[in-house]
Amino acid sequence: MAAEKFCVGYVDSVYCGSGVDGRGLRCVVFFSGCNLRCPFCHNPETLYKQGTATGIDELMARLLRYKPYFRRGGVTLSGGEPFLQKQFVLALAERLKAEGVHVCIETNGHICDGELIAAGDLIVDIKNQQSGDLSAYEKFLAECRRLGARVEVTNVLVPGVNDGEEALRALGSLVKKYYPNGKIRFLPFRKLCAEKYENLGLPFVYANVREAEEEDVKRAEKLVNL
Repeated sequence: MAAEKFCVGYVDSVYCGSGVDGRGLRCVVFFSGCNLRCPFCHNPETLYKQGTATGIDELMARLLRYKPYFRRGGVTLSGGEPFLQKQFVLALAERLKAEGVHVCIETNGHICDGELIAAGDLIVDIKNQQSGDLSAYEKFLAECRRLGARVEVTNVLVPGVNDGEEALRALGSLVKKYYPNGKIRFLPFRKLCAEKYENLGLPFVYANVREAEEEDVKRAEKLVNL
């Protein structure tokens, strides 16, 4: 425990009040840094800025102030990619659990680390927008299953990019291979992040792609969540 006082994490921001990042109402810690560069990323600021150096005690004090609001939910560690900051995430998750706080970690599933996988419930966002190759997730999901991890799979649905029947069925087959009763929660592609790219001086590659509508999501769910 003494060593963790010297453990520093790089955090972009903390948001309290999310109802979509795990069960119940949640506080979300957005970590800086990511090992991917998805052109549709909704948090590009976490990719190109170092974030604020933050100590465990400092972050815990901030999060626990909100505990009365998320007592039926918890704290979600997101990003960016929190798995890149292993020691800080493990220490933070341990401290939160000691306070009776439910921990969920959002990850892109490209870093297969058993300790991190076991540190909390997982939301695994599968990135199949640039490639139909899902092999990177085989090892990760297999390890999740071996460890008995509680996993929710999400996928950003981008019309004309990854909403074809072949791509959707391949996604469904991957998930059901390891979690036969698992469902995929589709996140409709939105352009609310376009201003962020403009402010960062970065091109928003998906600027001309239409946003996903409710009927797109329902169609995808019908194809994969059988």
